[in-house]
Amino acid sequence: MIQQRAAGAIMGALIGDALGLGCHWYYDLDEMRRDCGAWIDGYLAPRPGRYHGGMAAGEPSQSAILLRMLLHSVLAHGEYSEADFTRRLDEDLFPQLDGTPFCGPGGYTNQSIREAWRCRVREGKSWQDCSGHADTTEGAERAIVLAALHARRPRRVAEAVSGHVALTQGDEAIIAMSTAYNIVLSQLIAGQRLGPDLVPALLGLVHDGELPFHAVTRQNLQPPGPGEGEPPRAGTFASPDALLLPHYAAIAARDPGIRIEPAWKAALVYGLPCAIYQQLPAAYYLASRFADDYESAVLHAINGGGQNMSRAMLTGALVGAQVGLDAIPRRFIDGLVDGERLREEALALGALAGRG
Repeated sequence: MIQQRAAGAIMGALIGDALGLGCHWYYDLDEMRRDCGAWIDGYLAPRPGRYHGGMAAGEPSQSAILLRMLLHSVLAHGEYSEADFTRRLDEDLFPQLDGTPFCGPGGYTNQSIREAWRCRVREGKSWQDCSGHADTTEGAERAIVLAALHARRPRRVAEAVSGHVALTQGDEAIIAMSTAYNIVLSQLIAGQRLGPDLVPALLGLVHDGELPFHAVTRQNLQPPGPGEGEPPRAGTFASPDALLLPHYAAIAARDPGIRIEPAWKAALVYGLPCAIYQQLPAAYYLASRFADDYESAVLHAINGGGQNMSRAMLTGALVGAQVGLDAIPRRFIDGLVDGERLREEALALGALAGRG
């Protein structure tokens, strides 16, 4: 049922965020094991002096706060309103920031939000001029709400997500990868599975002009014919390669000759840092390998260390969309601060998705 899958994506992301709060940004994995235990399997309070210090176990980071802000905006209007969302940033979030990383709700403010704050508050720029050059996943994470809202309409997902991400991310490649992630997520919410068969169907939509990616090659990677392969139209991403990441990750997860053991070491294979091109492959791999097991997917994402919060958010949404809300272990919802209300809000968005 699409309501269950949409709600599963939202709650899957919010749980992944909160699981990462107490063990965020450990790049020395031995130190993480000493501080957090040999296997992290639940919510932790951050240790004094570390990221998000002073917050409680189960609380959200600013990434989840922003996702929920967009969720509240959509629920209030029954659709996505960029003007309403940016008003909420201007009135509700930005007055709590001072432009430094360790200030603001959630205990840390990421680079793209700090740059948007500087443009809006210090320089008085319009929202059309506030995007920065961070190569991270903040835009992709927020836009999970839009992937759920428009799950049955991939073209609308692409339009809404790319425009929304561009509010804070200025690099076309980052916007393309963020958009591709949410297109894939929307397909899972609509009832598809994350496997090798998903992406060829999406590339068909590219060739039909339904998705805003420019394809030089034709089906089966045949070269263009006479008159084909001209430069992409305005508003079209230069290549559909961002849609191929989940394809190859799914193949790797199913290939008996490729074993990453234990699975959390996918973080080491693909990279511990924050950049989206290191986060997405690990999320796709884990969400393919544990497509029916939310707990295993999200805990392996967390136990990989580094930028494990984003890895768990992205993985949690993908697997939550495949298993549905009711298949997410109840202990994860019960341990979230405000967990029951979050569950109700996720179901309310799912109802909108069902009508869409």
